[in-house]
Amino acid sequence: MVDPAPDAKSEQQLSRLGYAQELLRSMGGFSSFALSFSIISVLTGVFSTYKIAIQAGGPAGLGLGWPLVCAGTMLVALAMAELASAFPTAGALYHWSALLGGRSFGWMVAAMNLVGQIALVAAIDFACAKALASTLALGERSQLPLFFAIVATHAAINLRSIRLVAWLNDFSATVHVVGVIVLVALLAIFGRAQPISFLGVTGFTLRDDHDQTLGFLNALTLGMWTMTGFDASAHASEETHDPAVRAPRGIVSSVAVSAIAGYLLVCAVTLAIKDLPVVAHDDDPALAILRGALGERAGRVAMGAAIVAMWFCGLSSVTSASRTFYALARDGGLPFSRVIARVSPRFRTPPPAIVIAAALPCVLVVVTSRFSDTVFDAVTSLATTALYVSYATPIALGVVARLRGTWTRMGPWNLGRASIPIACAAVLYSAFVLVCFGLPPNQAYAKLIGVVAVVIVASYFALVRSRFRGPKIDLAEMER
Repeated sequence: MVDPAPDAKSEQQLSRLGYAQELLRSMGGFSSFALSFSIISVLTGVFSTYKIAIQAGGPAGLGLGWPLVCAGTMLVALAMAELASAFPTAGALYHWSALLGGRSFGWMVAAMNLVGQIALVAAIDFACAKALASTLALGERSQLPLFFAIVATHAAINLRSIRLVAWLNDFSATVHVVGVIVLVALLAIFGRAQPISFLGVTGFTLRDDHDQTLGFLNALTLGMWTMTGFDASAHASEETHDPAVRAPRGIVSSVAVSAIAGYLLVCAVTLAIKDLPVVAHDDDPALAILRGALGERAGRVAMGAAIVAMWFCGLSSVTSASRTFYALARDGGLPFSRVIARVSPRFRTPPPAIVIAAALPCVLVVVTSRFSDTVFDAVTSLATTALYVSYATPIALGVVARLRGTWTRMGPWNLGRASIPIACAAVLYSAFVLVCFGLPPNQAYAKLIGVVAVVIVASYFALVRSRFRGPKIDLAEMER
């Protein structure tokens, strides 16, 4: 049983932010962690992007690159957790930015975050469909129908119940950790082919220009792509018991556990490489390593586990994106806002927001999949670059507000004197992520996020500014 007192306090916090309790507050601390952990999904990230890392940076790009990325990600998670504790609302990044920097920053950050989340759902679920089609030998023509079916299941479950979503995420987190442990143990016992020192081997790259430094930086994108989506715990704040404490814990713990589990997995897979040049040239290096180390059948079982992880990852991603649509519409920030902000009186979920969060990734995949894989890869890069722009902006705005003295009331989970230094470091790391995604041969990624930013800013001033009023309560009122 959950003590009703924390819920009453949570509703008072929400009322202080200007909103009534509409969504069902049913998630506990583990569910908050599991939501973000399922989106990070190290099985999904490592197996879907292993080819990029091993080809560009070789073993060092993984063995040395993963800890580097996780350290930077933890800085972002810590700074984000502090904001989540102070302002526990749905559509978290939107509210943080609007309160700390004004309605214009709020709307533009929400738009950027939604671009990233839509691209994330598209990338994850399409990767799931491709992996499923490959594993079952169904051919390329089956990929799109499988993708639509996967997205449909995610929408249906989200429409039905946040409790069901939370239960599935709890199950996902448990299975995910157990699956990683089992796979790492099997690879260590039966597949070990290299010494530990192999993880630090430099000098290998398949880049056309043979630039090993750029290759190492290219390889970091595996970890950066994987370690995203941990803002989900904050987006579900209005559905979490005592979110001022549990949401920030969910953010930080999901990154910490993913960092450890992911590194064990990366090391186990990499140390199972028997012939580096042969594996690196394979169309699916991760699957080739598993087959070589564990045999054809065991390799397919391991890939099956990764496919299940991708499915859970997509489910949580739809949940997170829909809450941002709901929160922005609640404040009149979208066309047809009254419709989009509706909450089901029976299930206490936001059906229109969920449908939009599932439909837009389908549109994105249909449009981009008709072109080359390079075009789709560039679009899915927005799942990282757009999200990190939306992460860094409210963190930077928080630093400015703290220095100006306009934000003084911190939440129960805070960093104390380390707050501003960690926040500044988090912003710098976010900028580093954007640089890594824009390095040759991926200059198109940098251009794409630039175009998206220009379109968002132009759209705000041309179409939104005159009618969008922002959150119900401003920071000055909250500070009284």
